[in-house]
Amino acid sequence: MFDAVPGALLAPVSAPVEEGERVLAMRYLLRAEPSPGLLPRLLQPLAKRDLTPDRLRACREGAAMRVEISVTLPEGMVHLVAGNLRSVVGVVRLEVEQGRVAG
Repeated sequence: MFDAVPGALLAPVSAPVEEGERVLAMRYLLRAEPSPGLLPRLLQPLAKRDLTPDRLRACREGAAMRVEISVTLPEGMVHLVAGNLRSVVGVVRLEVEQGRVAG
């Protein structure tokens, strides 16, 4: 569990949200093989759903890349995005964490 930026759950979500569906702050933690096209490929699952990440951090650690993508999205999209990220060429490991609003 991580603490999202205060008010993150109230941030506008550009993707359509069905009535009664919860909006969640999520963090996707990835380990991947470094390649020049990795980061655009990781953003594609968000872009095709009209989602903008709240935070994207990436760093190279030896022979691997560590990437963190934080995003506020409708609950129904959490597993869809995770499945798309898992299928990106070069992704070795994916962890998904649900956040909560601090404060």
